[in-house]
Amino acid sequence: MLTIFVLFGLLALATLVSEDLTCISAGVMIAEGRISFALGTLACLAGIFAGDLLLFLAGRFIGRAALSRAPLKWFVRERDIARGSQWFRSKGMAAILLSRFIPGTRLPTYVAAGLLDTSLPKFAFYFLIAAGIWTPLLVAGSMLVGREVIESALVSEQSLFVRTAIIAITVFLVVGLLRQMSTFRGRRLLLGRWNRLRHWEFWPPWFFYPPVVLYVLYLGLKHKGLTVFTCANPAIEESGFIGESKSAILSGLSQQPNSEMWLPAMFVLRPGQSVESKLRQAEDFISAHSLSYPVVLKPDAGERGSGVAVIRSREQAREYLQQFAQRDVIVQQHVPGLEFGVFYYRFPNQQTGRIFSITRKLFPTVIGDGRTTLENLILSDKRAVSLARTYFQAVGDRLLDVPAAGEAIQLIEIGTHCRGSIFLDGCEIKTEALENAIDELAREFAGFYFGRFDIRTPSLEDFRAGHNFKIVELNGVTSEATNIYDPRHSLLQAYRMLFAQWRLAFEIGAQNRALGFHPTSINKLASLVLKKWRQTGERSEPNLRLKSQEA
Repeated sequence: MLTIFVLFGLLALATLVSEDLTCISAGVMIAEGRISFALGTLACLAGIFAGDLLLFLAGRFIGRAALSRAPLKWFVRERDIARGSQWFRSKGMAAILLSRFIPGTRLPTYVAAGLLDTSLPKFAFYFLIAAGIWTPLLVAGSMLVGREVIESALVSEQSLFVRTAIIAITVFLVVGLLRQMSTFRGRRLLLGRWNRLRHWEFWPPWFFYPPVVLYVLYLGLKHKGLTVFTCANPAIEESGFIGESKSAILSGLSQQPNSEMWLPAMFVLRPGQSVESKLRQAEDFISAHSLSYPVVLKPDAGERGSGVAVIRSREQAREYLQQFAQRDVIVQQHVPGLEFGVFYYRFPNQQTGRIFSITRKLFPTVIGDGRTTLENLILSDKRAVSLARTYFQAVGDRLLDVPAAGEAIQLIEIGTHCRGSIFLDGCEIKTEALENAIDELAREFAGFYFGRFDIRTPSLEDFRAGHNFKIVELNGVTSEATNIYDPRHSLLQAYRMLFAQWRLAFEIGAQNRALGFHPTSINKLASLVLKKWRQTGERSEPNLRLKSQEA
């Protein structure tokens, strides 16, 4: 009897770590003849019931603070709770039943139920029904599959521990896949994941960049200096290798006459002050320049659009500054319109520079039909499904809204590929007037020869004519010629363009080295990289309440 109680308690406690894996393991033990079906099922059901009551009570008595504490912070994010709250409001108690069978919805839904002051007896009743259906099915299915696998040649000769582990892991993976495939959302998210594997433009940098790194090493050997490229822009710290100050670069451009014509107003908020003090400074800046919300807030040092947000209210500004309290933050005039990336270079021994590439940045939209939620519109879109989770985060708690028929919903407004923008090669946009205008601006910034201007303009015609645009950022030596991400470009074409870009960086750096500029040491570059890695634990993306932020 004591053994039964111990097994019952161990199985129940194990569900607090992983419900599905515990149920599957119980099924395997039943197939092995180690425990009875009744014992395994009741133990799992008791543990699942207790665990989910704890989720409910965490939402009820601790509230949103629970999301910042272990173990909830390991498994669920605040935006998931916002979605769970909205789903619970729209579906009521049916959400409790459905979340048991839909992957990724249970934790946020149950915590949200607690936050929304749902009746505990009613919650427990509906949950018990859902768990009472799910638990026996999973345990029984695992038992039946386990018997088949046990009798197979693959595991019949293995030890008990190995057999149990092989069967449990196999069934766990199969059950997870079947649960994912059982819903439209799950199937589309799987398709999105497959698309990201198939299309190189979605590959993570650590997977895409090794050939480029090898080519950079070759160029370093060729030019007798692995860091010669850090001489490409003497006016920019380490030529813009990593962690450079965006405000310092824009300040270098602002020294030129009439710079207010093509530079948006900006101000830097420094750490070491209270959030309210920084908020007052930001609003003083907005008032002094006759601006209004929206404005742009972004870290003074950051890459690939990390932390950039369009802020549409005082409350959003406060939330942002709380989340980035230990960082230098730029508050910048918001510039609406079209966005382009213009990659420019000039050799120090030449009087004029050239445009290397132009990228046209498109902000994806979906069109409402009056029946479909915004979430399903994203999932149904042929391209948007590949970055569905990115767009889910961007639209905040509007996912379950139903846009009107014909209503266009812009999913993002940050011109960064990894944040969901579509990048197209804009080589046909280049005109002599545009190239002359960019060259004139770049040459006025003494010590700048190589990098990418991120530009916003009211119209394509103005841009091609080389006037009426504003430079929202200027990036240095490690910025990309982002036209490579055009879906029409092959992987080989992308590498060919990046190789040409880095070849120019080394050649320009070599000329500046000959003029007396000194490359940054390898040790210093390594320390900058390590410093950046140490900062990766900090929040990199703003987590704002965006219901009122219509793109």
